[in-house]
Amino acid sequence: MALMAHVPDVIGQASVINGDTIEIHGTRIRVFGIDAPESDQLCRNEESELYRCGQKASNALFDFIARRPLECVELDRDRYHRTVAVCSVGGTDIADWLVRNGLALDWLPSTAKAAMPTHRPKQSASCAVCGAAASQRAVELSGLQAVRWKAGRLFG
Repeated sequence: MALMAHVPDVIGQASVINGDTIEIHGTRIRVFGIDAPESDQLCRNEESELYRCGQKASNALFDFIARRPLECVELDRDRYHRTVAVCSVGGTDIADWLVRNGLALDWLPSTAKAAMPTHRPKQSASCAVCGAAASQRAVELSGLQAVRWKAGRLFG
């Protein structure tokens, strides 16, 4: 596969809607390949106590972005007509960062995973927002090194 120049479809300062949705210049963007709690969602910790996991994921993403510009490459549109994109800030894939920090689950279709040449380790059992199921969920895609689909470009 030939590498092509990376040209972001959307670039700018983002507003965080929730742990897997941002907005740049009025464009609502769903981060590709992950699932994070909604901003008002509650989860249970290891002691089965409720906590604001959605708020934790949203706040962590806001802090990580730190008003730096995001670059997003559109891959598709979802059923809500949002752009579905791979996004990075400062050279770091935000989906990968969210999963590695226990704030989201890897949520790629198996066909997408099969096309990816590199893998990241299983998500830690101490996933901060994902509940008990997360400790058993394998995280297979490396956002930092994975082939990004649009126009056969390599992102990163």
